[in-house]
Amino acid sequence: MSASTRPVPGGAAWLEEQERSLVRFAAGSVVPDGFGHLDARGGVESGRPTATWITARMTHVFSLAHLRGDADAAALADHGVAALTGPLRDAEAGGWFDEVPEGGAASVRERSGTLPGKAAYPHSFVVLAAASAAHAGRPGARELLDEALGVIEEYFWEPSADCVRESWDADWTTTESYRGANSAMHCVEAFLAAADVTGDTRWVRRAAAIAERLIHGVAAAHDWRLPEHFTPGWEPLPDYNRDRPDHPFRPFGSTTGHLLEWARLLVHLEKALERAGEPVPGWALTDAELLFDNAVRRGWATDGTDGFVYTLDWEDRPVVRQRMHWVIAEAAMTAWTLGQRTGKASYSEHLERWWAYADRFHVDREHGGWRHELDPDGSPAASVWAGKPDVYHPYQAVLLPQIGLSTSIAAALPADGRNRKHT
Repeated sequence: MSASTRPVPGGAAWLEEQERSLVRFAAGSVVPDGFGHLDARGGVESGRPTATWITARMTHVFSLAHLRGDADAAALADHGVAALTGPLRDAEAGGWFDEVPEGGAASVRERSGTLPGKAAYPHSFVVLAAASAAHAGRPGARELLDEALGVIEEYFWEPSADCVRESWDADWTTTESYRGANSAMHCVEAFLAAADVTGDTRWVRRAAAIAERLIHGVAAAHDWRLPEHFTPGWEPLPDYNRDRPDHPFRPFGSTTGHLLEWARLLVHLEKALERAGEPVPGWALTDAELLFDNAVRRGWATDGTDGFVYTLDWEDRPVVRQRMHWVIAEAAMTAWTLGQRTGKASYSEHLERWWAYADRFHVDREHGGWRHELDPDGSPAASVWAGKPDVYHPYQAVLLPQIGLSTSIAAALPADGRNRKHT
């Protein structure tokens, strides 16, 4: 297809095309024990253990695709649920391994005390996957959700802090002397999805407590920059990983994409609190707009070239300049969400620019999927993220404008299929 006949980026036809192509690409990740890490050409990378976070995120995507009427997605969602109830689950001690253990669970026991062994980040995605699969009516998903929420309740929720612990060893005997904003953010997303399925408003209140601590508290106190790393008492560690600034999960400095992601989640949180009959704090929308405005002002083309830099230091100087696919996806989702919430035209202007950037640089029409990492000039890179591990961020980004704003992504899709697009 020539450039002149391609659908307009961000238009209805483009969103539908991307939705379908991303699911097709993701279907190539099936491995016997879950979903594997895809390389730049869409093949499963050999030698990598199957990871819980990738399997859970793909299960979430295929559950959404099933709700959209994709005829093949139900079996893929069921495959994910089976993996999360089988080889990735610790049948003896409970919870989920970070990845399918080489040599089986016994090999993990031999390394008891090693941290991290079971982390909040993958557990948050188990909850999200189970909630979406349960909403889609997939067999065993509700039981998986109940079990995952029980693990969160027993091991990760920290009532004294109204937030979540980061990780434990495999036997739940030792917890890490670290707290992280990234896993806490994804717990907000997961808790809202869980509340939609279970009707338990406790999870909405907990999501609000996390957001109040980290955004209305920490980010506001740091002029809408968010320290990501903390002591067990939630004191910021601004120099954490200064010597490894490009860490894929715990980078040094302020992570532009997370500020944008938080801004969107605050709008979902507003709707969830309203639905739950809980007070909706006035700061939620104000903070969302401030996060967005500052993330865009500081992070977009800050080095003179279009695109969002991955991280900034505390003086707003670029640290890691690579452009990540998930950041532009979250930027687009958040611009659309705040545009819907406020009616301001400025968000549409941002959205048009960012869809065009994603279409030009990230969408891979030769090999499928989205290029996960780019150098500042737009050429493919792999210094932080090798390959194309999953499609969670871009799939949600192209889906959300088609289905409308709700308390969670899945909640916008009626389980009876009335909002199905594909047959």
